[in-house]
Amino acid sequence: MTKDTYTDLDTYPDMDTDSDREKTMHADLVVIGFGKGGKTVAGRMGALGRRVVMIEASDRMYGGTCPNVGCVPTKALVHHSGKRRPDDPPQEFYAHAVNQVQELTALFRAGNYEALNGADTVTVITGRASFTDAHTVVVGEGADRITVTGDIVLINTGSQPVIPDIPGLRDNPRTVTSTQLIEQTWLPERLAIIGGGYLGIEFAAIYRRFGSQVTVFETAPKIFGREDDDVAEAAEAILVDEGVQVLSGSRVTEIRDGGSAATVVYERGGVGASIEVDAVLAAAGRAPVTKGLGLAAAGVLTTERGAVAVDEYLRTSQPHIFALGDVNGGPQFTYVSLDDSRIVLDQLVGNGKRTTTDRVAVPHTLFMTPPLATVGLTEKQARAAGHRVKITSRPVAEIVAMPRAYAVEETRGLMKFVIDAESDRILGAALLSVDAQELINTVALAMRHGITATDLRDAIYTHPSSTEAFNDVLGAIVRIDEPGITQA
Repeated sequence: MTKDTYTDLDTYPDMDTDSDREKTMHADLVVIGFGKGGKTVAGRMGALGRRVVMIEASDRMYGGTCPNVGCVPTKALVHHSGKRRPDDPPQEFYAHAVNQVQELTALFRAGNYEALNGADTVTVITGRASFTDAHTVVVGEGADRITVTGDIVLINTGSQPVIPDIPGLRDNPRTVTSTQLIEQTWLPERLAIIGGGYLGIEFAAIYRRFGSQVTVFETAPKIFGREDDDVAEAAEAILVDEGVQVLSGSRVTEIRDGGSAATVVYERGGVGASIEVDAVLAAAGRAPVTKGLGLAAAGVLTTERGAVAVDEYLRTSQPHIFALGDVNGGPQFTYVSLDDSRIVLDQLVGNGKRTTTDRVAVPHTLFMTPPLATVGLTEKQARAAGHRVKITSRPVAEIVAMPRAYAVEETRGLMKFVIDAESDRILGAALLSVDAQELINTVALAMRHGITATDLRDAIYTHPSSTEAFNDVLGAIVRIDEPGITQA
């Protein structure tokens, strides 16, 4: 624990500092973990005059995963990787990009810290917290130990990378997590990525553009397995065109340390093979951070997957303890954590009616280049749910009303909409295109408020913009389910 977080008595007047007794504090609200949801509730409650204590384990994580090791640095690297010219030395260019990104994350980190600790009613303590009972946590050890009690407690400790149980992987010096990879200034010439999900694909796209030779290992028969076949094929084709080697249906069986390189041993189609690489990225997902929290002492239950168990109001098995963000086992997105904060604030200072079941049409974006953004049902899911659907799909290069794609020289991808044939309401969309991360929010908003595909088609959009592609795409229905006819 950082000692200077509580030695200024003028700043923290409610601390008991009797030298013969343990240092103690009491707060109306105690937040464990500086993530998006927790810091939002802390800031709001502090502004309302409530006494708040924010406890964060690391001084490099003020603000949580997103600004430090997640969204901000990875998307900044997406931007920098796209700026590299063919004659730019890969190592030098990459090191410069990483240093710039680290400066950016440091700026965000300092801003997040000051935004809370600078408030009269909020105290930030840096150290690991552990429950001793349902209202009490201790931080630090020995002379640095401090006891904090709270009327309300929020658990917001986030998630951490999972390293698969593959022989030789965990202890190999060339194995890295996503956090470690984006902070090192050395660009691996040959990068193996174990896992073809969102994280693995984003990193494959980033590091290939920086100049690495990238190989993705995925156990499933194909990557983008949740998407319709046409969308998945278009997205994979872009990656392959960029030079990423995708080994779907492969199983990594061992990682061998060869000193100057690591050897990835794998099986694919019943045939064994191996490749040598300079780094191995474990991209098999993230798991909730609950170890060492002393949840049993607080009477807080966890799920089989190790997440803190919560109800639709994000209350744990203790009604005064809430869990927000990745730690509660929900979707691992910053904007979902932000919505978690709205639910908790509604419980604390609102009418207490908002729940996780209120979430409709939550969009997702995979930041390859161009990005793949989706919302709602796929064509497969819509048919499985019994909908009679209309389908419109068009390659970006054929969308006449989208000159922006040509202006920025990015005409790869496609746009696809799944529409209910009876009501004309949009059931889902997959946008693989420039600006897709922005476009999908408009589609999601339309879905939430019952705006029909025709309404979206006939809306007036600025020009030249990517949004005006909707005028074109939604005006070209390519397939309609007919009664008694099953589409393949």
